[in-house]
Amino acid sequence: MKKILSTAIMSAMTILMACASGGASADAQHPKIGFSIDDLRVERWTRDRDFFIASAEKLGAKVYVQSADASEQRQIAQIENLISRGVDVLVIVPFNATVLNNTVKEAKKAGIKVLSYDRLILNADIDAYISFDNEKVGEMQAEGVSKVRPKGNYYLLGGAPTDNNAKMLREGQMKVLKPLIDKGDIKIVGQQWVKDWSASEALSIVENALTANDNKIDAIVASNDGTAGGAIQALAAQKLSGKVPVSGQDADLAAVKRVIAGTQAMTVYKPLKTIAAEAAKLAVQLARSEKPGYNAHYDNGLKQVSTVLLKPTPLTKANINLLVEDGFYTKDQISAQ
Repeated sequence: MKKILSTAIMSAMTILMACASGGASADAQHPKIGFSIDDLRVERWTRDRDFFIASAEKLGAKVYVQSADASEQRQIAQIENLISRGVDVLVIVPFNATVLNNTVKEAKKAGIKVLSYDRLILNADIDAYISFDNEKVGEMQAEGVSKVRPKGNYYLLGGAPTDNNAKMLREGQMKVLKPLIDKGDIKIVGQQWVKDWSASEALSIVENALTANDNKIDAIVASNDGTAGGAIQALAAQKLSGKVPVSGQDADLAAVKRVIAGTQAMTVYKPLKTIAAEAAKLAVQLARSEKPGYNAHYDNGLKQVSTVLLKPTPLTKANINLLVEDGFYTKDQISAQ
């Protein structure tokens, strides 16, 4: 009898220990996915969330979503909460790509796989990364602006300094701009990173840049649609809206309307349904220990991270209807004032 009890106790302890480590809690058919998102107050991320959940649930997964509201401390606490809830995979859109090393260590210790979504988590032992080719996005932004204004004074409006994507975008932008600088066709009259990708901060930065340059800015390479919106607001106050080409990315609805109106030269379309569906599939594959189809590797400072890279598409007024054809927006949405 003692032996039977002892065996039962040992078995129960083994199960408890396995659950604590995250190993035995995994249900391959119905994995639990924790989705930690930088900031759901941003339109783009709410769309990612909805597409991701729909795709993951079709694959039998349950998704738990947390929004950090642009706070690195809140994101760390929320990820720790998701770890304690025994998720099988963590999918993270990092607010600050450089501060999650210890949090990722905790996840790995608990047997949880970690997928970096859209933004690369740096110096951490993550399992995989999925994104659109951000360097290519940067190239498209610079090309879009330089086609409209091949010569003149350029201002570079970067993204958040905490976001590794912002640096990748700048690398892509400079691939296109440096030859034009070297030829003397364009001159960079200023550049600044925009904290939290804030439209209001972008507005303030461009207001100051216009003042400092006596309004003699011929083009603005803005790294996303939010910062583009702030820049265009500053230009409008000086009656320069539509005269100075401004780039963007994400195909936010307000930006699409600006492209149609001619106040924003272009945006970059990254089909969110595609990245969300591919990320959901990748997360489920990681939970089931299947082998995903990676097509690239990125050095995150600690390791070469297995990566799925997706292709972005530049959008101008000429091909803006692609968004309707793809079901990203309806015709009524993009034509409504």
